[in-house]
Amino acid sequence: MKSTFLYGILCIGIIIISQVSYAQEKSLQEIITGKKDTSIEEKQLQFQSFFFEALKQKAINNFSIAIENLEQCYQIDSTNVAVEFEFSKNYLSLNNYFEAEIFINKALEKEPKNTYLLKHKIQVYKSQKNFSEAIKFQKLLIEINPSYTEELIVLYIQNKEYENAKKLIIKVEENALSSTKINSYKKYLKNRELAKNNLNTPKKARINSTNLNSLKKQFGETKSYKTLQEILNYEAEKALFDLLNTDSKYGLTLFPSQPFLYIMNGLALNKLKKYKAAIAILKIGIDFVIDNNNLEAGFYEQLSISYEGLNNKKEALKYKQKATQLRLKK
Repeated sequence: MKSTFLYGILCIGIIIISQVSYAQEKSLQEIITGKKDTSIEEKQLQFQSFFFEALKQKAINNFSIAIENLEQCYQIDSTNVAVEFEFSKNYLSLNNYFEAEIFINKALEKEPKNTYLLKHKIQVYKSQKNFSEAIKFQKLLIEINPSYTEELIVLYIQNKEYENAKKLIIKVEENALSSTKINSYKKYLKNRELAKNNLNTPKKARINSTNLNSLKKQFGETKSYKTLQEILNYEAEKALFDLLNTDSKYGLTLFPSQPFLYIMNGLALNKLKKYKAAIAILKIGIDFVIDNNNLEAGFYEQLSISYEGLNNKKEALKYKQKATQLRLKK
């Protein structure tokens, strides 16, 4: 919400700068010719009208209509960074990566150190699973603001550059910049082999309540992740959501890098109508999903349910659409 608000200020600021530019041109023309040119003011008003209509259409996911309005803006001012930024965001929402990249590149040529533009450029590459290029621009972003280091660790993991991720974590810890997320990434790397073997959601266990107690006793002795998966799947299947919430939360203290545990905890919280808590845990857990479209889609589906429960229709639809897009990918 904060970054969206700041970006709104950025767009308005760029428009105001354009207005000043128009006003200066008008003033000079009046001095030279002695005549008032009303066409500049008209163009300025048209630009504003089309631009804000584009923002409105994008907000309700009418990306093609937003682009049509941006094209009108572009005819009036083909050098406006905010217009190029909006072009790129709308094209990315339509999965038109080629056009999205063209327009963000145009914007970055004008403002190469703009953090909003750089973050979007990274998102364009991440959406295409081009993590190598995303890493290059994440490094540029960190040069401007070191607080973006966490995302570079995630990108290294996503690109299977595990040694680089480890080195960066060590560097972060040396600079006393560690956080809960970075500690989780560190644990993830330590348990990478276990994580790779268990990324896919396991099949539902065929057990009964008697065997469940036996499994829980066994888990208490062995702390086996596989056993924990069987327990949680049974609890979900039998709608034992209070137990599922408690047991998955405990599991996260032992296996903090396992995305399966986060999604099961999110499922339990949604069923218990604790939607805000579900959103918080799901947004942490999704960072640990690597190269697994089905599991990532599952996270988006649960997030959609959470926002639906909070009566936030816009966010619910957004995550539902993300899930659908991932389910359709081969």
